Amino acid sequence: MTLISVVLLAVCFVWVYPFLWMVSSSIKTNAEVFSGLGLFPKAIRLDNYVRAWHDAHIGDYFFNTVFVTVTSIVISVLAVSMMGYVLGRYRFPGKRVVIGLLAAAVFLPEGYTIIPIFDLINKLGLQDSLWGLTLAEAGGAHVVAILLFAGYFSQLPKELEEAAMMDGAGFVRIFWQVYLPLAKPVTATAIILQFMHSWNDFLLPLVLTLNKPELRTLSVGIYSFQGEYFTDWSGMAAAATIGLLPIIVVFLFLQRYFVEGIAGAVKQ
Repeated sequence: MTLISVVLLAVCFVWVYPFLWMVSSSIKTNAEVFSGLGLFPKAIRLDNYVRAWHDAHIGDYFFNTVFVTVTSIVISVLAVSMMGYVLGRYRFPGKRVVIGLLAAAVFLPEGYTIIPIFDLINKLGLQDSLWGLTLAEAGGAHVVAILLFAGYFSQLPKELEEAAMMDGAGFVRIFWQVYLPLAKPVTATAIILQFMHSWNDFLLPLVLTLNKPELRTLSVGIYSFQGEYFTDWSGMAAAATIGLLPIIVVFLFLQRYFVEGIAGAVKQ
């Protein structure tokens, strides 16, 4: 048992070492970053964080990212939960085809859809705006969430729906007041999936903010540390650490629901 624990701890350390190295590099000088594999700096340099937040406009990128992520979560979770409800509770012609197309879309690389998304956002008159980027992100990566909602809703007792209908509830009320409150674990899973997608996405924010750099998100803004002749590695590590902290906080807060949501939908 002891040997197994040692091996698992060693594997765990190898797994998390890149993250620890990034955090360590964020408080080192640029000269120290590649001076060795050690994690401890000679002196703690918190000025890297100050430089990242103010000089590199990471603060502005951070608030842009928060706006896009939060609004895209609200839009996407509402959309995927309603679509999952319809797929899970109702029978209609072509249902299997729709589910098959959704499952196939999981394997579709984001780069393949960037041109039609760019064209659609332009035709809506939302180019070079945070709302355009928000809609693009909300329409992006929730196919798995739709299937999770569909699997969860399909196994809930039909008596709930029949009782609500006897009370005069319609489609919207049954979904909003009866079924959706029961799907908290799946909802938490959908929030985490959309959060990680919108927060970390690079391609869409890069393409949709080309003409307005001030609208960049963190993942794109971090590249401002890379110049033609010099790269500020310690500043980049500080900016990346700032960007990762919200993801860690959200996951720790919702991890119980995340595991329950995945396990519940798969079991169902």
